[in-house]
Amino acid sequence: MKRFRLLLLALLVSLPVFAATVTPPPATDPYQPVPYVQVKHPEWSKHATIYQVNVRQFSPEGTFAAVEKELPRIQALNVDIIWLMPIHPIGEKNRKGSLGSPYSVKDYYGVNPEFGTLDDLKRFVATAHGLGLKVILDWVPNHTAWDNPLTAEHPDWYQKDWKGSFRPTPWFDWSDIINLDYRSPGLRRYMTEVMKYWVRDVGIDGYRCDVAGFIPLDFWNNLRRELDAIKPVFMLAEWESRDLHAQAFDMTYAWQWYDEMHKLCTGKTNVGALFNYYAWNEGFYPEDIMRMTFVSNHDKNAWEGTEFENFRDGLDAAIVLSVVSEGMPLIYNGQEAGSNKRLAFFEKDPIQWREHRYADFYRQLFALKKANTALWNARWGARMVQVVNTEPTKVFSFVRQNAADKVFALMNFSNETLTIKLTDGPYAGRYTEFFTGEKADIAEGAELTLATWTYRVYVK
Repeated sequence: MKRFRLLLLALLVSLPVFAATVTPPPATDPYQPVPYVQVKHPEWSKHATIYQVNVRQFSPEGTFAAVEKELPRIQALNVDIIWLMPIHPIGEKNRKGSLGSPYSVKDYYGVNPEFGTLDDLKRFVATAHGLGLKVILDWVPNHTAWDNPLTAEHPDWYQKDWKGSFRPTPWFDWSDIINLDYRSPGLRRYMTEVMKYWVRDVGIDGYRCDVAGFIPLDFWNNLRRELDAIKPVFMLAEWESRDLHAQAFDMTYAWQWYDEMHKLCTGKTNVGALFNYYAWNEGFYPEDIMRMTFVSNHDKNAWEGTEFENFRDGLDAAIVLSVVSEGMPLIYNGQEAGSNKRLAFFEKDPIQWREHRYADFYRQLFALKKANTALWNARWGARMVQVVNTEPTKVFSFVRQNAADKVFALMNFSNETLTIKLTDGPYAGRYTEFFTGEKADIAEGAELTLATWTYRVYVK
């Protein structure tokens, strides 16, 4: 009996251990899809467009105040987001040129005195907000100037080369900067706090983050949570990556779009290259995201050429596609004036402003984007559906539609006048051609003639 009681006691003692090893059933159905994008985009970004300001070159004065005077004109282009290139003091040690690169940051809490004061910047932000515009700052988290005080205060926050010395970003010709080391918790806390400062105390609405892919993803994910706790922000990553969209960034660059368009407009490829881009855009990237489409920016303009050099006769069609396809279109300051020079990067080289047809061109296109819900951003807009035509290597055609709106767009990316037949896709219907105002009934199997390098945007 005693032996039986001991056996029973042993069994009872073992029961909780046995129960603890049982795996509980999953709280949710493992076969149900889980949304990849956890970022909550600001409501105001749903049909937003973006305008990049190079403060140094924007005006002869090169100041915040000079740009502020032009904000009503910029707002009239139907722009929503103002992206200011870096506004911080520029390093002097090892600087390039006489003025240096704005991406060589000497003080993350400071304002470049060439541009004005902190109060000038606050006034700029307030004026922009009064016009319904949002302001994002260009942020440089990967590296600092050689003479940033952090080099003396926290040398352990920097990467070192094989000799134990500070090092520029390896393999690039970025000799005016040195790399930070995100293995340091202290650096992560500092960078998070200073980025919170500009949102909380200066009132900016988010950031464009330089070489974002060089920074660990977990840093970005935590940063977004802490910034959103202050107010809803908009985050643009200078990178192409699906992972950055999950918890950190609203928008990434569409570099591949630019590259394929450049090759297409210079005769190095055909429309099939665009199929490749949009296949990846729909198949690899999640749906509820934004990718920035552009024909120019500060890097492209300074180092690779103007949009006139890079897109030639296809420039207008490329601009149209940047607006009516999936993505958020960018204007780099000066495009609306038809500026046709490469702006110097390390010296003063003001934009030559003038009246130009591109101001109205962008204004019209951006108005269409706002008015037609099929063209809105991320989950608010509609996906592109291919329209098959009989010249698939030369004519790009697609539809975007939802329950309320529809757009049918065609672009002839060739130096030939072409008559095409439409063979598949949801294109049939009665439309108004956006640029001419002409009514058009497009039936199944319709034939259309497109002059060389021209485009049509049918709206319903």
